[in-house]
Amino acid sequence: MNIFAQFEARVREALEVLTRDGTLPAGLDFGRVVVEPPRDPSHGDLATNAALVLAKEAKTNPKALGETLAEQLRADPRVAEVSLAGPGFINLRLQPGVYHEVVRAALSDPEGFGRAALPGGPVNVEYVSANPTGPMHVGHGRGAVFGDALASLLEAAGRQVTREYYINDAGAQVDVLARSAFQRYREALGEPFAIGEGLYPGDYLKPVGAALAQSHGRTLLDRPEAEWLPVVRDVSVAMMMDTIRGDLAAIGIQHDVFFSERQLHDSGAVGALLADLRTRGLVYEGRLPPPKGQLPEDWEDREQTLFRTKDFGDDTDRPLLKSDGSFTYFAADIAYHRDKVLRGAEEIIDVLGADHGGYVKRMQAAVKAVSDGRAVLDVKLCQLVRLLRAGEPVKMSKRAGEFVTLRDVIDEVGRDAIRFMMLFRKNDATLDFDLAKVVEQSKDNPVFYVQYAHARARSVQRQAREAFPGADLSPRAVAAEADLALLTDSGEAEMMRLLAQYPRIIESAAMAHEPHRVAFHLYESASALHSFWNKGKDLPQLRFVNPTDRMSTWARLALLEAVRSMLADGLRLLGVSAPDEMR
Repeated sequence: MNIFAQFEARVREALEVLTRDGTLPAGLDFGRVVVEPPRDPSHGDLATNAALVLAKEAKTNPKALGETLAEQLRADPRVAEVSLAGPGFINLRLQPGVYHEVVRAALSDPEGFGRAALPGGPVNVEYVSANPTGPMHVGHGRGAVFGDALASLLEAAGRQVTREYYINDAGAQVDVLARSAFQRYREALGEPFAIGEGLYPGDYLKPVGAALAQSHGRTLLDRPEAEWLPVVRDVSVAMMMDTIRGDLAAIGIQHDVFFSERQLHDSGAVGALLADLRTRGLVYEGRLPPPKGQLPEDWEDREQTLFRTKDFGDDTDRPLLKSDGSFTYFAADIAYHRDKVLRGAEEIIDVLGADHGGYVKRMQAAVKAVSDGRAVLDVKLCQLVRLLRAGEPVKMSKRAGEFVTLRDVIDEVGRDAIRFMMLFRKNDATLDFDLAKVVEQSKDNPVFYVQYAHARARSVQRQAREAFPGADLSPRAVAAEADLALLTDSGEAEMMRLLAQYPRIIESAAMAHEPHRVAFHLYESASALHSFWNKGKDLPQLRFVNPTDRMSTWARLALLEAVRSMLADGLRLLGVSAPDEMR
C-alpha cells in the first residue's frame, strides 16, 4: 500500500477534472507532478508540487491554481486538511484512518508490503569484477555490497535482474600473476626463488605454488616460459577466482553469471563488433587531436581506427585498435556490453571504482550505439574506503602484501557490520570504516541500532506472551482484534508515518539506484521505535505491553509487528540479518 502513489493518482484525477471543466487547458504534461513527504513534517503528511510546475504552462498564478486544486482535494474523505505553502506547494494532512489502513496492509501481506512494479525490461547489474590477481580488498567490498543491495532493491521493485561478474582474465596483469605464482611453485619445490619487482608479493600465492608442485612435480622447471606460462596462468586464475568466490560468499553475495574476458576474445566477439560497426558506418580511419594538458606517455599522433562515439554523446571519438593491430581495452569493453544487450538487457548498471570516472561518457555512448538506443547504461562509482581502528589507519595485511583483505575485515567485525556500514553512506562519498566503532553497542553505531530495534520488538512480543498466557498473539489475530484508533500518541503517529513511507522509499531508491536511502530509512524508523519504548519507561500508560489494558496492548502490538516486519524486510534487502536477540 503506497499512499504516495495513491494520492499522486488522486491529484492527477483532480487535474483531469479541472481540464474537463476548462479551468486548465488541454494537453498539459502531468509527468512532473509528484506527491512526497513535506520537508517539514509539521506542515502535514503529504505535499504536491502540481500547482507550482503547471502554473506557467497553464498561464495562471501558482497560488490561484493551488487553491483551485486544493478545493478538489478537500472533497476526499481521507483528507483532514489542505493548506498552501510557499510559491504553490499544497500540503495535505490525512485522517488517522489512512495510517490505520497502512498498518493493516503491512500485517496482512508483510512480504508484499513495500513492493513495487516499476516499468522496464531486464536489468544487468555488473559488480565487483575484481582482477583475479589476489584476494578481494576492502574497496572491492564496497562495490560488492552496493551492487548486491541494488540488485535486490531492483527485484523488490519488480525488475528482472541478472547479477554479473566480469573476470578480467586476459591481458598483462594475469601474466604477471602467472610469473608470481611460478616463483611460489619454485619455493614449494625447495628451489631458489625471488619475488622480483613488479610481481605480486603476497603470501596468498603460496597455495597456488603448492598446487602446481603437487600436480606437475618438477616438470615445469626446465620448460621455457612460453610453455609453462599458460599452464600456470590457468591454474592461478582458477584458484584466485575460487578465493574470490569464497570471499563473496562470506559476505553473502552470489552472482548469476561469471563472464570471462578471455572467452570474449577467443569467441571472436571483439572482431565481430568491429565488423558490425564498420558495416553501420560507425568506424573510420582518422587522426585525433592531442588531449588537453600534459600528453600521456602512450599518446601517438597517427592515423588510426576510430569509433564515432562523439555522435552518441561522448567528448571525442575513440580508438579501437592499437598501433600493433591489437584491440584496445575500449573495444573489448564495447564488445562485452554488446553481448549484454544481445542477451536481452535493456538497462545496464556497472558498479566501478572511483578511478573509472573517465570511462562513463564513452561507455554510455557505446551502449547507445550498439543497442540502437534500446538500452541505457548507468555507471555507479564507489568512492574509496578508509579503514580505521579507533580513528587510526589500519596497517596493510601481511598475507596480502599490499592491502587489507576483505576476508580479514569479515573475520574481525562480521558480515552484517560491513554490509550495513557500506550502505549507510552514498556510494560516491568517501567512507571512513572504523573497525572499533562498528562493533560498539550504541546509537552511534547504525547497524547495532537498527538490529537492536528489531530484537527489542521481538523482546516485547515475548513479554506479551508472558503477560497474556494462552492468547493468540499471531500477527493476523492481533490485527483482527486491535483497535488502531487507540494509537493517538505522537510517538505512535511517527512510527505509522515512517511505516507509510517505506513503499515509497523502496520505489524511489530503486529508480534512483540509491540503496543508501533504505539504510537511512531503517535507522530513522529504529530511532522512532526506541524513542517510544523509552517514553514508556517514564509513562507506564504508553508501554507496549500493559497487563491491565488489553485493548491498548493489542493496538500497540499490531503497530510494533508492522514496524518490526518492515525493519526485517529492509535489512534483508541490504543483506543484513534481523536478529531476534542481541547479546
